[in-house]
Amino acid sequence: MACDITDGRVLPCKDTVGGLKNVYFINYDSTDTFTETADDTVAHTDFTGLTAYQYALKGTSSLTQNITSSRENGTTFFEQVLELTLPKLSSADNKEIKLLAFGRPRIVVEDYNGNYFLVGREHGADVTGGTVVTGAAMGDLSGYTLTFTGMEKKPSNFITGDWISEATIDDGSA
Repeated sequence: MACDITDGRVLPCKDTVGGLKNVYFINYDSTDTFTETADDTVAHTDFTGLTAYQYALKGTSSLTQNITSSRENGTTFFEQVLELTLPKLSSADNKEIKLLAFGRPRIVVEDYNGNYFLVGREHGADVTGGTVVTGAAMGDLSGYTLTFTGMEKKPSNFITGDWISEATIDDGSA
């Protein structure tokens, strides 16, 4: 049967850390082709020509994947929830935040362990909440919080290969 488990899992070494380093937004295009391998990793057939907009992160951003399964309906799906905190308000960022909220980008999430995950592979990810906040006290956040949600048949795939060298990365420094 295709849903029988195929491997056990030993207790892993304590050599990983939490936290997100960067996210890369890729405008949704239904013609983009991703190839999935037998181990559920994914490789874009060619990142050449794709522009990925890099947002550097620090601190409180996270990716959580909630599994929803119904025995009665025979369904299972994965809700991919990316929560970002982006400090400092600017008119240029307001414009980009608006465009992110209007669109449904695919998002590559880079963690501090060197892993890359693809959020919204089939359907893109929607902004489902967030704030533009000035804070009340001197030490409060003056910036943005955004929640992106993707609903997919599978959890976020690990991305294989050196996709960064193929894509055009816009890190906002130009």
